[in-house]
Amino acid sequence: MRAVLKYTALTLFAIPWVLVPVWLVVVNSFKPAGEAAELGLGLPRTWAVAENYGIVLDRGGYLTGLFNSLKVTVPIVVAVVLLGAAAAWAFGRSRSRWLQAAYFVMGLSILLPPSIIPTVYLLRALSLDGGTLGYVLTMTGCRLGVVIFLATGFVRAFPPDLEHAASIDGASRPQVFFRILLPLLRPVLFVGGVILIINVWNDFFFALFLLQGSANATLPLSLFQFASGTLQSLNWNLVFAHVLLTTLPLVAVYVAAQKRVLAGLTEGSLKG
Repeated sequence: MRAVLKYTALTLFAIPWVLVPVWLVVVNSFKPAGEAAELGLGLPRTWAVAENYGIVLDRGGYLTGLFNSLKVTVPIVVAVVLLGAAAAWAFGRSRSRWLQAAYFVMGLSILLPPSIIPTVYLLRALSLDGGTLGYVLTMTGCRLGVVIFLATGFVRAFPPDLEHAASIDGASRPQVFFRILLPLLRPVLFVGGVILIINVWNDFFFALFLLQGSANATLPLSLFQFASGTLQSLNWNLVFAHVLLTTLPLVAVYVAAQKRVLAGLTEGSLKG
């Protein structure tokens, strides 16, 4: 009975804060401009689904933004997961005070926002400003702390016997890392990877300053440029349609990965 009451209370709490805003976005993306301007929750009196989404795909820069988002998200996630796992291995196995201090500094990077102006000047000095490469390098450095923080606890929980045995059998350090450590860290790295995908995919702040031109715009930038271009007469139906299309890949990732994320979190709690 207590469980039923708990889930009922959570559902009632979620309705005004989650379900209503989502429904507002969805239903108004199906309406013509006049109806959507009312921001009502009722079903459309006139349906304009094909028209709205067709305009977004044709003039909203969605396909270009989708390609650019994939182009930056995939290398950032791969680089952060691999480098973060390697750093967590070093932090988890070493007793050096310097490395422990470096670990706490990396942990602070999760809480403290990076300075964008020095970053822009540094990329400009390296001739990397405005392009994808500079953005990927910056985001990789800024997001490393998340994976390091998650994976270091796992490394410390694992006994080093397997690593020692592999080394005695002649395995090199890279072989130990890729064949033993990465499989052991797979659950927590999967959770960290999903968190990274969400953060990088939705990033607007860094993209606004580090990516120049519509050809390099990611989906959040494409949405911003599309909405800004019609600021004098903001068409909420088109904006909401763009928001839904931008969110769909993340929804697909969540649906595909939710079981493994929950399994990784559960295993992490058991390890702790």
